[in-house]
Amino acid sequence: MTSARLAAQARTRLDERLARFGPADRYQPPARGWIRAIRDALGMSAAQLGGRLGIRQPSIVGLERSEERGSIELATLRRVAEALDCTLVYAFVPNQSLESTVRKRAGAFLRRRRQPVEHSMLLENQHVGEAITDAHVDEVLRDTNPRRFWD
Repeated sequence: MTSARLAAQARTRLDERLARFGPADRYQPPARGWIRAIRDALGMSAAQLGGRLGIRQPSIVGLERSEERGSIELATLRRVAEALDCTLVYAFVPNQSLESTVRKRAGAFLRRRRQPVEHSMLLENQHVGEAITDAHVDEVLRDTNPRRFWD
């Protein structure tokens, strides 16, 4: 099986899985972070959470601040989530389907590949001017290793 077909199958499977997530804005963290929001909602003090993790209260405050800044480590978030009886969910949620992203890149790849030919044709006053169609993009997607789209 070609790399183009394997990549297309992988995109399809991931797009199906990721579609369930819905729009990414649903997952924006609360203003003070998930740790603080869940801890407060449970009525748990920083000292009590620290006790569950085997660390002191000031360290919990530090963890909450590092989460707010976006500098907390995933392993730490996972430990804190477990202490809060939660599950850490980590995912990339694409802004559009992976298939759409690759189709756009394939179209750009086609335009870059055609540019020298179109330039030569223009110099000879033989401009083709053919628009890139979905059929052209489909052909490139079918016959080209998608790694070439990202150069």
